[in-house]
Amino acid sequence: MHKLTIIVENQPHEVEVTPNRARPGEYTLFVDGHPLTVFVPDFDNPELVDWMIVEDRPYEFILSPDLRVAQIYSGRYDVQVRDKEIGGARPFVGDGRVKAPIPGLITRVYVEPGQAVEVGQPLLVLEAMKMENEIRAPGRGIVHHVAVQPGQTVTLGEVMVEIQ
Repeated sequence: MHKLTIIVENQPHEVEVTPNRARPGEYTLFVDGHPLTVFVPDFDNPELVDWMIVEDRPYEFILSPDLRVAQIYSGRYDVQVRDKEIGGARPFVGDGRVKAPIPGLITRVYVEPGQAVEVGQPLLVLEAMKMENEIRAPGRGIVHHVAVQPGQTVTLGEVMVEIQ
């Protein structure tokens, strides 16, 4: 589950996103506590995402590259997206492998093999559904291997960085 605060025209909304593991591209969203089923046909290619199906109804949308403006059939809206989990590190699983939590495109890599990292230190940026997700170190250690580079597409669960 991924927790966000999305502010539309200065009105905050609490959003929880859970992918449907059985149907890639389908997500369950809780928006201010109300459940919605959302299907994103081009989920695996973020640059192509410009429409989605919400509760069996198609919606076309345009997001600005900086995610500050959304345009849908009813107009243009100022938007702010805040990742509620960005301040905390993911639990350290012990084997040091940092895997892709969602499919997407690697836009930046901040670390290299041999570099020491602290808990919560940014490792890379993974763009998915036109949102940038900063992936942070789950534990303290030395970067053993970086398996990705900017411009590379990753799949759900793919190992991106190994920390020892």
